[in-house]
Amino acid sequence: MRDPARILVVDDIADNVEILRMRLTSLGYEVIVAEDGERALAKVHEGLPDLILLDIMMPKIDGLEVVKRLKADPSLPFIPVILVTAKASPKDVVAGLDAGGDDYLTKPIDHGALVARVRAMLRIKALHDEVQALNQGLEAKVRDQVEELERVGRLRRFLAPQLAQAIVSAGDDKMLENHRREVVALFCDLRGFTSFSETAEPEDIMAVLGEYHGAVGPLIRKYEGTLDRFTGDGMMVFFNDPLPCPDAPERAARLAIEMRDAVAALATTWRRRGHLLGVGIGMAQGYATLGRIGFEDRFDYTAIGAVINLAARLCADAGDGQILVSGRLAASMVDVVEVDDLGDRPLRGMSRPIAVINLRTLRS
Repeated sequence: MRDPARILVVDDIADNVEILRMRLTSLGYEVIVAEDGERALAKVHEGLPDLILLDIMMPKIDGLEVVKRLKADPSLPFIPVILVTAKASPKDVVAGLDAGGDDYLTKPIDHGALVARVRAMLRIKALHDEVQALNQGLEAKVRDQVEELERVGRLRRFLAPQLAQAIVSAGDDKMLENHRREVVALFCDLRGFTSFSETAEPEDIMAVLGEYHGAVGPLIRKYEGTLDRFTGDGMMVFFNDPLPCPDAPERAARLAIEMRDAVAALATTWRRRGHLLGVGIGMAQGYATLGRIGFEDRFDYTAIGAVINLAARLCADAGDGQILVSGRLAASMVDVVEVDDLGDRPLRGMSRPIAVINLRTLRS
């Protein structure tokens, strides 16, 4: 509502208009006038007054029809209307209120009643505008929260929830654009899964995968790894991107050991069902190009580079329960883990033998 409030006075008798204009102006209000119903409707749309004093008995369009049209117009905000009438019978008052009037004054107008009713209606207008503003603010907040939840939902496909929330809270997705960074890459998959899937029923395969993912998924979140993808029994996780973490090698080592132990516990149950399954893990450290790939409404966040291939080859070479890491990565976490040096090994797809280290356990 304006300050001072703007009041529209509508009456076809000039003297009545002038009396009301003078009284209201003396009270500090801004006053605009209209001489009939048609002009009143136009003035409302042009000036959006905060209050209307509307005479009922007018030519062309009477006051009751004017107020009906105003109240039925969804494009207009709430504007209180005080009907001014020479008819003071209860029937006439009820007719005016039923038409949409908010209050009424009888002619001749008593100055005290005018002041009281105008102030009362303007208080209602101010409260209504305040509520509207709060509602609009709430709607905008809800809309923003829904958009944020949608963004978090999309990011949580490959990020730990806390990382997804951090990116959304920052309000900047630029960190997901293509860039180069040093990462620690971890690959893992189930040993014996190929032969198992060739003979097992589809329901048994899905049950095993559900248990496997249910065991290792929370661990990936725990250590805030970035999940690149699931490929059946295999998955790739990397650290130090999209948000940097200074302890990426240690996080990867702890994750790998807990994943191995979690699957080992599952393997005991699987063996009772006749499923001979284990897990192998490979890890490497190096530079990769990272970013989003895909198309609208369906994208993944991935890493590409020699370090990714090396981690995949180490995983493929790992036996059940083994965590094979590159020499460079082992050197980065020498104070954290106990290892066995397996020497240089030729790995499929690698042009030369690679120094391979077996990660046994965490240092006590």
